[in-house]
Amino acid sequence: MRLAALYSGGKDSSLGLYLAMQMGHEIAYLVNVIPSNNDSWIFHVPNVKYVPFMADALNIPLVTAKTDGTEEGDIRALANVLKGLDIDGVVVGMLWSDYQWDRINRVLGKMNLAMIAPLWRKSQSMIYDEMLAAGIDSIIVGVFADGFNKSWLGRHIDKDMKGELLALNKKYGISIMGEGGEYESFTLDSPIHRKKIKILEHSVAYKNSSGTYDIISIELKDK
Repeated sequence: MRLAALYSGGKDSSLGLYLAMQMGHEIAYLVNVIPSNNDSWIFHVPNVKYVPFMADALNIPLVTAKTDGTEEGDIRALANVLKGLDIDGVVVGMLWSDYQWDRINRVLGKMNLAMIAPLWRKSQSMIYDEMLAAGIDSIIVGVFADGFNKSWLGRHIDKDMKGELLALNKKYGISIMGEGGEYESFTLDSPIHRKKIKILEHSVAYKNSSGTYDIISIELKDK
């Protein structure tokens, strides 16, 4: 099928995009809905301004829409950005969020578009391993739960980190994939990237078990 992919730049949307391409689908567009504040009900926020650079790195056309961050605004923005696109369906990187599934599926159903959700309802441990096996290189750019200190910000999500996340899951009940918003990620490279992303400058803000790794400048490097 000819698809658009909801793409935030995080690890889940990157893995969903990669798997959809492996399934033989054509990805005609990346779609990014940009909240005007940090409280979007549906969409990813940290470092979202760099998604156009990520689209360049993937060499896939990007279409965007802005939302006020309310549930109604998010749904309206998604519907508006999908109107007129020559596609059969949409790829999503959702894992277990019934809330996101219901809202996005409602929009797609009204537009007669299929939802392709390669990660939906899979074991989070299996998805984590699948992400690493696929060669997706992401870093943590936001932490928002007990157990995460400042040192987590900017770390690459790798095999060693999985054990630490499992320990936090046992102690605090967090999702090891950050499904509950415990952490946010930013993808630097993958097998489908034409160019990889190098972070040149960043800043870190951290207080009371929450913090962000704010990217100031990047460059695209040939692979």
